[in-house]
Amino acid sequence: MFNRTTVVLLAVALAPSGALAQTSPRTEWGAPDLRGVWNNSTLTPFQRPEALGDQAFITEEEAAAIAQRRADLDAALAARGALRTSADPNGSVDRGVDGAPGSYNNFWMEGGTSVVADRRTSVITDPPNGRLPDVTPELRARMDSDEGRYLADVRDGNLPLAHYDELDLGDRCIWYRGIPSFPTAYNNNYQIFQTPDTVAIVQEHIHDVRVIPLDSRPNIPDSIRQYSGDARGRWEGDTLVVETTHFNEHAFIRNFSPTLSQSLHVVEHFTRVDEQTLGYEFTVTDPNTWTRPWGGSLPMTSSGGPMFEYACHEGNYGLTNMLAGSRMEEAGK
Repeated sequence: MFNRTTVVLLAVALAPSGALAQTSPRTEWGAPDLRGVWNNSTLTPFQRPEALGDQAFITEEEAAAIAQRRADLDAALAARGALRTSADPNGSVDRGVDGAPGSYNNFWMEGGTSVVADRRTSVITDPPNGRLPDVTPELRARMDSDEGRYLADVRDGNLPLAHYDELDLGDRCIWYRGIPSFPTAYNNNYQIFQTPDTVAIVQEHIHDVRVIPLDSRPNIPDSIRQYSGDARGRWEGDTLVVETTHFNEHAFIRNFSPTLSQSLHVVEHFTRVDEQTLGYEFTVTDPNTWTRPWGGSLPMTSSGGPMFEYACHEGNYGLTNMLAGSRMEEAGK
């Protein structure tokens, strides 16, 4: 797995001439300064495409071609004339291309403009194949059960929705990004605040706030469980190490929201590499979900700011409409 030393060395190697003599920014009290608004959008996929096999990196030419294709697509979508919204079951909602009624157009999308600097073929670096490990046999049995398949079909829109609690918490505007957090189609900003004894991270998407004490206080009682767990941070040199436990049954990592267990344990490393780059690494352990721990690296880039409030209205309007539409579908209308 990529370790912190590797990430820092790669960042140094890629730094412009004269940057090597500079040190990472510091707070007024002398700690590494992680403050600011950071963005983790990238064209690097979360998992390595199976077709790439053991290929861990792409060439500079391949990376440039990927960036150019994205730039060309963005330019074409920006120049495209207005389209009347209509249902198109054969369309795609990806980045504003024709699709379901009400889909966001490309102005709102934020899929990144380049791959990560070292040109890895996936965000995941461990296992070495760049892909999530197998789920446990017990979890696979639950996912393949009638109940598991039914819930998956409801959330994919293939079956009518019987009750609001069949939807995940993102559809209900309650909880979306999870820990660790990965980029989606939009709103990939994170604002970090610091005091000598606390770090707070505001996630733009559904504006959750993580408060991370640095004062060695004990964790909350084991009987108390939270959506974002209970985090504790410490400095190891210039790296902030954050361990998070005490997740409740709503713990969320990408599309694993209904399957994670309360044994979930996440370790994150935040390292200020330079003025524009925040190194980020993570390791995920949940023996009730995956057959082995897994992890990766996802550098974040300074986006200046400010970060505006994210207003999620699906829970106010979309949920009512989905329930009403499901009743009409059942009635054959």
